[in-house]
Amino acid sequence: MARDFDLARPPAGFIDDPFPFYAALRRHAPVKQLGENSWLLTRHADLERVYKDTALFSSDKREEFRPKFGDGYLYRHHTSSLVFNDPPLHTRVRRILAGALTPRAVEALEGDVETLVDGLLDAMAEKTSAGEPVDLIADFAAAIPVEVIGNMLDVPRDERGPLRDWSLAILGALEPVLSAEQFQRGEEAVRDFLTYLETLVARRRARPGDPERDMLSRLIIGEADGGKLGHEELLQQCVFILNAGHETTTNLIGNGLELLDRFPGERARLLADPSLIRTAVEEILRYESSNQLGNRAATAPVRFGAIDMPAGARLTLCIGAANRDCDVFDEAERFDIARKPNRHLAFASGAHQCIGMNVARLEGRIAILRFVRRFPHYRLLRPAVHSPRIRFRGFSAIPAVLEGNIA
Repeated sequence: MARDFDLARPPAGFIDDPFPFYAALRRHAPVKQLGENSWLLTRHADLERVYKDTALFSSDKREEFRPKFGDGYLYRHHTSSLVFNDPPLHTRVRRILAGALTPRAVEALEGDVETLVDGLLDAMAEKTSAGEPVDLIADFAAAIPVEVIGNMLDVPRDERGPLRDWSLAILGALEPVLSAEQFQRGEEAVRDFLTYLETLVARRRARPGDPERDMLSRLIIGEADGGKLGHEELLQQCVFILNAGHETTTNLIGNGLELLDRFPGERARLLADPSLIRTAVEEILRYESSNQLGNRAATAPVRFGAIDMPAGARLTLCIGAANRDCDVFDEAERFDIARKPNRHLAFASGAHQCIGMNVARLEGRIAILRFVRRFPHYRLLRPAVHSPRIRFRGFSAIPAVLEGNIA
């Protein structure tokens, strides 16, 4: 299973359940060569080492993405977004974004998220009462982060329609294998999103919003190291904010509801003790990590175990495998919503730890807890349909029957 493993040609069954393959890799080939100068890392300790050394392990993707994307919209976006850059650019941009994601700003989102979630729950109850089918992705999980980010950037509600499709197309271009159709969709999505943002930013510069509630206004006026974001930087970071906070949070909510259906004992624990929602969200992130893969490049010769790698070696970090490493997690294959400690790497670690992780946690806690309390006996109409992506793990559809307090 480990010997012939290749992300570019995943084995049968991998999309639905990659974890037996990851376990075999950790056991037999924890540093697995994928190509002439490419390796896959699956141990928790190896990923932590990489995350914490930004000098030896670079996030800069200009060299890697040039042959994949050419010099088009996808290349310019993915090589300028926060996640694919090193200090000092990364440090400066992150400080400005962090200034727009203060604990106070995140806390201020709570009431709006609760109102949004309750409205979606009401709409699903109405569909159920009318005998219509319910999809926990389209009707619930996917609707939440788009609206939350739309609210954070103060995007007019009637202009939010394309946001989800743009995000899916742009992130889809990061898959290990990119088809011509996926490339074209990604190019068009970045182009159209930037065109829209030009108009939105111009309107906001002319009429600034309340910087305490409007993230775009805070990004426009924010400074770090004596400078503001340039115009192109501002646009690209807005694209990044949607992408970073959309699909991964959709997956967190969808994966969580699927897991609580798969493990009814854990659902019962949560209903009996709602205070477990905080550790439950962390366990969902560990057990079914929304983001399964990361990438770095070695800036100097490096050694992992008995394997020497040259400068320029490309490393794929298997977050999904590291988060089930039995050297770190007791009974790593068991889903335990009260697990403590929980040193998962779903949000990475070190300087590149996800800047929006507390927004995602807030959305996950509110959405999942309010859903299971409203519909405590919900049932999935299996099989739920996994997204065909490898980098991002989630469902494209989860048909369900809602039972409980429908009214």
